[in-house]
Amino acid sequence: MSGLLDLDIAGAREALDARKVSSVELTATYLDAMEAGAGLNCFVTPTPERALEMAGASDRRRARGEGGALEGIPVGIKDLFCTRSIPTSAASRILAGFVPTYESTVTANLWRSGAVLLGKLNMDEFAMGSANVNSCHGPVENPWHRTGDGAGDRLVPGGSSGGSAAAVAARIALAATGTDTGGSIRQPGSFCGIVGMKPSYGRCSRWGIIAFASSLDQAGPLTRTVRDSAVMLGAMAGHDPWDSTSANLPVPEFEAALTGDVRGLRIGVPREYRVDGMPGEIEELWTRGGDLLAQAGAELVEISLPHTRYALPAYYIIAPAEASSNLARYDGVRYGLRAAGDEPADMYENTRGQGFGEEVVRRVLIGTYVLSQGYYDAYYLKAQRVRALIRNDFDEAFGSVDAILTPTAPSDAFAIGEHEDDPIRMYLNDVFTVPSSLAGLPAISVPAGLSVRGLPLGLQLIGRMFDEETVFRVAGVLEQAAAFAHRPSGGA
Repeated sequence: MSGLLDLDIAGAREALDARKVSSVELTATYLDAMEAGAGLNCFVTPTPERALEMAGASDRRRARGEGGALEGIPVGIKDLFCTRSIPTSAASRILAGFVPTYESTVTANLWRSGAVLLGKLNMDEFAMGSANVNSCHGPVENPWHRTGDGAGDRLVPGGSSGGSAAAVAARIALAATGTDTGGSIRQPGSFCGIVGMKPSYGRCSRWGIIAFASSLDQAGPLTRTVRDSAVMLGAMAGHDPWDSTSANLPVPEFEAALTGDVRGLRIGVPREYRVDGMPGEIEELWTRGGDLLAQAGAELVEISLPHTRYALPAYYIIAPAEASSNLARYDGVRYGLRAAGDEPADMYENTRGQGFGEEVVRRVLIGTYVLSQGYYDAYYLKAQRVRALIRNDFDEAFGSVDAILTPTAPSDAFAIGEHEDDPIRMYLNDVFTVPSSLAGLPAISVPAGLSVRGLPLGLQLIGRMFDEETVFRVAGVLEQAAAFAHRPSGGA
C-alpha cells in the first residue's frame, strides 16, 4: 500500500498510463488509508462508493484511449465546494442536512478532467480561521509531531483548509482543493509541509463555493509538489459565465512553465516583511531561500512595500464586512438548521445563535459594526482605500522584479488549543499572506526547511496578476534547491 501512496500526481499518472495500476486499485488504496488515518479528522463525508464508481468509469475511459489531465487521480474536496447529492456543510451546524442539487464549477471541471472524489474535507467554519479548530466537526490534527519539548502535543494543521492540507501531507489524499481568502491555502501548506497555491483572483470560478468574503475568496490546490500544483490548477481553472468575477482569459499550460531555469529573473525581497518578533529561524530560512535562488541564477533585489503594515487591519475590516453580508442568508427559512421560535424574528435569532460558532459570530459582529451608519466611512471605505494603496505598492514593485520572495507564516505549527483565547494572535498568523490576497495576486507556499522543533516551514512566492507561470517557474527551482524530503510521522 505504501508504494502507491508515495506516488505524487505525476508519478501516479505515469503508472496509470503504463497500466501498472488501475484507478480502482489506486482509489481503493487511498480509501484504506483514509480509514487508517481517520484519527486526524480530515474527512467529514467520505464517499467510498462514489469514489470506486468514478474510478471504474475512469479505467474504462482509459481503456478506450480517452482521458483528461487528472484521469483516475483520487482527490479530496474542501467542504466549502458544493457537490451535487453530497452533503456540504462549510463545517457549520447552520448547514446541517444541506445537500446541494448542483455542482460547483471547480469540482465540475475536476470531474471532467477525470479526477476521482474521495470525500469532503474538514475546515474552519465558513473558512474563518487559521488553525482548523473552528469546525462543528471538531478540530483537524496535523500529521506532523514536535521533537523535544511538547513532543506529545496534538498540533493544528493551519486553516481554514486544514483538512485538505493534513490529508495530503498524511498520504490519505493524493491532492485536495482549498480556498484562500487571506492565507487559508498557503498557511496550512506551510504548517503541513506541502505546496499550497493561491491563484490570481478570478482565475478559478467562485460559483458553487460557499462565500466568506466575495472580493477575496479564491479556490486553489494543495499538493505534494509544485508540478502537481500546476496540473491541479490547470484542471480547476477557467472562465465561467456564471461568475461575474471570473477572468475571461485562456488557461496556460502551467506544467510547461516548470523549465527549471530562473537565470535572469529578478526576485524582490521586501524589507517590510521583517516584522518585530519574527523568530530567527524564519529569518534564516528566508535568507537561505534567497541564496538558493541566487545560486540558480536569479538576481535578488531589495524592494519596499510601504503599506504592508496596514494590510492586516484592513483585511480584518473588509473580510468581516463581506462575511456579515454573505452570511445574512442563513436564516433557517430555506435550508439547513431551523430552530424553534414563537415569531419569525425569534426563529431567525435562535437559528443563527445556535447555528453559528463563536469565531463566525465574532466576525459577523465586527462586519456589521463597520458597515453600520456612522462607521461605514470611518472603517470600511478607509480600509478599501488602504487596499488600493497596497495594490499600488505591488504594481510599482513588479515594475522592477519578476516575483517576490517572503516567508509564508511567522511560526511553525502550534498545539491545538494553544492560542484559542487570543483571537488577535490567531489573526497574526496571516501577516505574510494577507497583502497579496488584498491585491488579488497569485502566491504559492513551498516547503523549504524544518524548525528547531522538527516541523515544516514554508517560503512564499508572489507574482504579477495572472502570471502564475512565473510563480510556478520560480517555485519549481526553489523546491528542487531546498530538497525538502521530510515526511510526517502521522497518517497512512
